[in-house]
Amino acid sequence: WWGLTPLCKHCSSSKSFIMPTVGVNRDLLMKALGREYTEEEFDELCFEFGIELDEVTTEGQMVAKMAGQADVDIKDDDELIYKIDIPANRYDLLCLEGLSMSLNVFRQVQSYPNFRVVEPKNGQRLQMVVKPETLLIRPFVVCAVLRGVTLDKARYDSFIDLQDKLHQNICRKRSLVAIGTHDLSTIQGPFSYEALPPEDIKFVPLKQTQEFNAKDLLDHYKANDLKLKAFVPLIQSSPVYPVIYDANRTVLSLPPIINGSHSAISLDTKDVFIECTATDLNKARIVLNTMVTMFSCYCNEPFTVEPVDVTDSTGAKETYPDLTQRKVEVDMSYINARVGVHFEAEQAAKLLTKMCLDTAVTDGGNKLCVSVPPTRSDVLHPCDIMEDVAIAYGFNNLPMTVPKTVTVGKQLPVNCFSDLIRNEMAMAGFTEVLTWILGSKSDNFELVNRPADVDKAALIGNAKTVDFECVRTSLVPGLLKTLGSNKEAPLPVKIFEVSDVVELDAAKDVGAKNIRRAAALFCGATSGFEVVHGLLDRLMEVMGVPEGEGGYTVVPDAADGCYFPGRAASVYFRGAKVGGYGVVHPEVLGRFGSLSPASVMELDLEPFLAL
Repeated sequence: WWGLTPLCKHCSSSKSFIMPTVGVNRDLLMKALGREYTEEEFDELCFEFGIELDEVTTEGQMVAKMAGQADVDIKDDDELIYKIDIPANRYDLLCLEGLSMSLNVFRQVQSYPNFRVVEPKNGQRLQMVVKPETLLIRPFVVCAVLRGVTLDKARYDSFIDLQDKLHQNICRKRSLVAIGTHDLSTIQGPFSYEALPPEDIKFVPLKQTQEFNAKDLLDHYKANDLKLKAFVPLIQSSPVYPVIYDANRTVLSLPPIINGSHSAISLDTKDVFIECTATDLNKARIVLNTMVTMFSCYCNEPFTVEPVDVTDSTGAKETYPDLTQRKVEVDMSYINARVGVHFEAEQAAKLLTKMCLDTAVTDGGNKLCVSVPPTRSDVLHPCDIMEDVAIAYGFNNLPMTVPKTVTVGKQLPVNCFSDLIRNEMAMAGFTEVLTWILGSKSDNFELVNRPADVDKAALIGNAKTVDFECVRTSLVPGLLKTLGSNKEAPLPVKIFEVSDVVELDAAKDVGAKNIRRAAALFCGATSGFEVVHGLLDRLMEVMGVPEGEGGYTVVPDAADGCYFPGRAASVYFRGAKVGGYGVVHPEVLGRFGSLSPASVMELDLEPFLAL
């Protein structure tokens, strides 16, 4: 469940999966839960909720383990730390506040809070203006304010730890989102999010007393800070760096690297300004919602957040955070069929309430309308609702049934056939290579002198790099790129690949189909046309395909620009073209950096499966 936790407590451990681990003080957790649990009782509660108590340790043991020292015995006065494995998509469980709240709702000792956006008492919202230059580096920012926060050492540590956990998880080590938190009493709005040359950004960074410009600061971190040096490459090569200023041109932060020292929060901070800069706006919204909902419980008016207006680089204004609840509708028949238990709609609605999901019964008991709070960004599909019903019902309460069908797994025929072809090509002296299924349109068409067939090629929408902008329609470019990347290899070079290409097909439900092909390349002092021709004949022989009528035929082909004129042929099987081979055109070889002549062969394998 949640893709990570085993269904049964006696099943194999989920520790083999990579799951975020939250370390919480046992005494503070028990206080938040309102009762004392033994280790065994809490372990059982975690299992029932779909998480796992991974380890019971202390600060001393954790420090000793990181230092590679022997285990340290637990003393009576040591504070116990519960290390709990959390599903990777449950960002609301990454801190003590969210974990205890969810467990209390699950135990039905607390109702789920109603998170609200409240206007400032003076009626004037804070403003954040985004400059167009930020489009060059990190184009998005979202903001919010927590008013009247009461912090102590434990709350402050939890606040900072949640930021670190989010940075490592959904923020992908700050590459997608970077969080900045500031003492609002030390800064003044309106704020501006800009992108400037690094030499023009000067400020005193957090935990420093000296002023740096941004370029020197990144050099300093790269040489002296083991933690922050990992984030330096995110912006160092850019001609402009992102920076946030207040109305007095005081630097709040240099995202995604460091905050300014001027606005650092402390135990005395009462009003917290939170900004999240990002390359992914949706992730930024999730991160901001997580931060404010988890710690709004410490505000003077609990569970309230003050909004901030953000004017983006196009002049459009948006208000953050958005704490409205989404509605997801799910059929009861869908839930019952997949869980394997017949639930009445009212029973399922009550179970979902334990999972922080307010639910109403609709359509005469045939459907549920689920209100998804801002903390549950993991709920994306009716299957997530079904999953929470099963968790709340209890994994161990699910009836054990004998499957209605008995099946034995085996290899797909096309994969078994492909392995046989690989063996034959390897025994013919060729070496197998594995190339990218994604490539550039230039590699797939222009460089091999083939017309760009947009009706056949599957293109990647909004490709991040030109190296991966379409799905290959031929294996030949990959073999030629491999040849060009291994110029120092001794001749002859004999390589092959058996893999898939993709072509658009409106008859398929996904609009495209995979086609299994085999391709081989020979490169030597001579073109080796007879070598690839011989390999083709050998493959046909082992597949039992005769040459001539009823089998395969070879027809000269002058249409394929990849091949030298008069040195190419197409292969037909029972009247349909299934492949081709020929001497690679010198222009094509030159584009891929090869100086020696070469021949290639490519063949569709699927038409021969039924033989």
